[in-house]
Amino acid sequence: MTAEQTDQVVAAIRDVLAGAEMTIDELSEAVVEATGPWAGDLVMPAFQTMWPRWRQAMARAAHRGAFVFGAGRGRKVTYTAPPAAPASTGGAVGLVRAYLWAYGPATPAQFAQWAGGPVGWAREAFAGVELEEVLFAGERAWVLAGDTAVPGDPPRGVRLLPYFDAYVVAGRPRELLYPGAAAARALNGGQAGNFPVLLVDGDVGGVWHQRRSGSRLDVTVEPLRDLTAAQFGELEGQVERLGEVMEARPRLAIGPITVGPHA
Repeated sequence: MTAEQTDQVVAAIRDVLAGAEMTIDELSEAVVEATGPWAGDLVMPAFQTMWPRWRQAMARAAHRGAFVFGAGRGRKVTYTAPPAAPASTGGAVGLVRAYLWAYGPATPAQFAQWAGGPVGWAREAFAGVELEEVLFAGERAWVLAGDTAVPGDPPRGVRLLPYFDAYVVAGRPRELLYPGAAAARALNGGQAGNFPVLLVDGDVGGVWHQRRSGSRLDVTVEPLRDLTAAQFGELEGQVERLGEVMEARPRLAIGPITVGPHA
């Protein structure tokens, strides 16, 4: 898409979602009607099919504040216009505070990557926040002033996290969160979130996949480390909980995952 076409699509998304909530199919129809048939050409490879041309601009539209997620419509996601931002949000400075509260310690470069902005902009935003410098894994990082307390014990437990879970997408440094074989197995070309992961004591320790057939839910887990008897018991509990949420009868299998990354 050209820069002009991208601008047209972003403007169209902003306009058609004003006062409306639309599924992706409804949004696609409205955007194509607003911009022209070229926007609907099926040229974007995704999920073993082709998406219309205009969807290449979705990320740009999100960065420009053209839409946010709306209320779910059954199993379908909807999109709507963003609410008016209150004056007290603090712009980039407020975003730094929220980011560090959730993901600190962190650096301006890590914040910039998370927010999709340049590092210089991130440094300016950090400068507007009252911070404390700390050493994290031997490197300089920053937390909100006063937010220096840490738990006395390291994290413990086993969890099954879904695609694009915020913890494994935003958590840094990646080499600590994805130790050893986890980086090669659970990251897709360096991108996090493309595999559901098995979290063991706070680190990525495997990948997993679910497949539903009627009321049966088959859950396959590929651990990247040996699990203790207690950890395996926790894993079984996670699978049972998944079955409750999905209203299905779960069955756990341990073995390799042959399904590729989420595209």
